[in-house]
Order: sequence, then C-alpha cells, then structure tokens
Amino acid sequence: MTAKTWVGLLGGLAIALGNAGCWRANVFAITDQASADGGADQSPDTITCPTTVRAGDSSQTLLVGSASRSYVLHIPSTYDGKKPVPLILDFHGIGGSGASERASSPYPAATDPEGVIMAFPDGLKGPAGTAWNLGPCCVADVDDVAFARALVADVQSTTCIDPDRVYAVGVLTGGGMAYYLACNAADVFAAVAPAAFDLLEQNVDDCVPSRPITEISFRGTAPSRVPYAGGASSLVSGMAITFLGAQATFQKWAQIDGCTGSPSQEDGNGCSAYAGCQAGAEVILCTKQNGGEDPGDPGIAWPVLKRHSL
Repeated sequence: MTAKTWVGLLGGLAIALGNAGCWRANVFAITDQASADGGADQSPDTITCPTTVRAGDSSQTLLVGSASRSYVLHIPSTYDGKKPVPLILDFHGIGGSGASERASSPYPAATDPEGVIMAFPDGLKGPAGTAWNLGPCCVADVDDVAFARALVADVQSTTCIDPDRVYAVGVLTGGGMAYYLACNAADVFAAVAPAAFDLLEQNVDDCVPSRPITEISFRGTAPSRVPYAGGASSLVSGMAITFLGAQATFQKWAQIDGCTGSPSQEDGNGCSAYAGCQAGAEVILCTKQNGGEDPGDPGIAWPVLKRHSL
C-alpha cells in the first residue's frame, strides 16, 4: 500500500512525499480538537504549491486497500499553480465511467474560468454495471468512501488544492454517492450537489454527518428511474431499494442540519430553501417541472457550493 493510500484512508490528511505536491506546513500538529472538528482550521497561506502542473485531462490510478481504483483528473488551462483552488469530485451514474462523466458533465464549463480542479472517479462493476456502494445498493464489498478520501489525498499530492474546499456532485447513482459522502465524510467534503437521486429508506437513519453540511439537490418531475414522489426500485438485481422522494429527502436533510421553520417558496429556478440551519449550512431543493434525469445546473449549484468551506 502506498503512502498516499494510507493518507487517504486516514481521512485525507494529504501528506505529500518529497516535493510532489501541495502540503500543509502544520499538518503534523494534530490536536484532539482538530480531530473532533474533522480537521484544524488552516489558512491557505500555509499551503506550498508545486512549481508546474500540466493542464488537461489525464487518467490516474491508486491503490485503496487491495483494489486498484482509477479516475480522470481535469486541470483547466486557467489553473496557474500559484494559489490553492477548490476540488470537485463528479460521480457518474450506473453503467457510466469517469471518462463518460467528464464528457457529459456541465460543471467544467462553469468552473474552469476559476481554475477549479475536477476529478471524475470510476465506479467498480456491480450487477447492473459500474456503480457505487451506497449501502444497500449498487455494488457490494467495495469501500467507496475510502476511495473518495484516498482520491482527494492523491489529487492534493500532485496539485495545489485547498482541502477546506472539496465538493462532491453527481447524477443518478452518482448523486447517491454525493449524498453518501455527505453522510459519511463531512470531514472531507464541504458541500454536495446531488442530482436525480434521493436518500434511501434502507439506510437514511444511518446518515449522521459529523457536522452540518450544505446540500443542494436537483430533481425533475418527469417519469424516471428515481420517481420524484419516491418509492421502491428493483433496477439492480438482488439490491432492492426504496427512495424517500425529493420532498421527503429535502425535509430529512433539513432535519439533519437542524434547520428551523418552513422552506421558502420556489424561486424562478424552482429552488426552495430552508433558513436557520446550524453552522450556516444551506439546504436547497431545485425542482424542474417535467425535467428528467438531468445532472443539475452548475450555474445555480456552484455559487452555493463555493460559499462553504470546512
């Protein structure tokens, strides 16, 4: 197992070897309070950037436990390596790949001008094709939370990212993975934007983030493999699940984040939000009437995501 993999499995502390990449000067000063808070509040001024990083897309691999995992790394031409930038992980739907998600994702067009680095992970094969382990579905015996943590550490070892500004987005089961990371890795991910997916009845009670975490969800009302109103699904053989539904998921996440009162009326983009959430978190549901299994709107999501950091 490589040193980078150990770092990922220990929560993404990102200790870079040699001069390979970004590291935090005070990463070794781990305190009990930092552990309780999911990491110390460290200034980007303490981050040392690598001298050169080539822009473009590249295929990367890393070892997570005994499994070889892969992802597409996207570095925009606007990234200059002089200051730490955000990182977005964009998860594909069932049967997809990092490369297919890179080709179809609307996020690079919205975030490239700001020099944001993106990573498009590859799921492993399950009964219905490449997928993510969301608990009751959709590929068994895979620790995709460990993979996401290790991936963040891997990117941080070779590029200049700000570990306080790491985000997860995705569509369909990729949206499910964004939810799953919010539930189980809120110490690494500052906010999430799932699309075309909801929380699952089978494991919603296990969703206890380590801190209030911002969530903006995109859902369409047209007939879908993920019904807007929720319900049972047997799309993946032997892994039946039940979706809470868009509104019930919205309400549950407001409960998770300790939001008060009722949500706002929908705005012109179909977005409704809870106010008064703990620690300044935002909980937003954007509904597209007659919309399908769309990947969400980064023009709406990105301004929300980047308002939040660890």
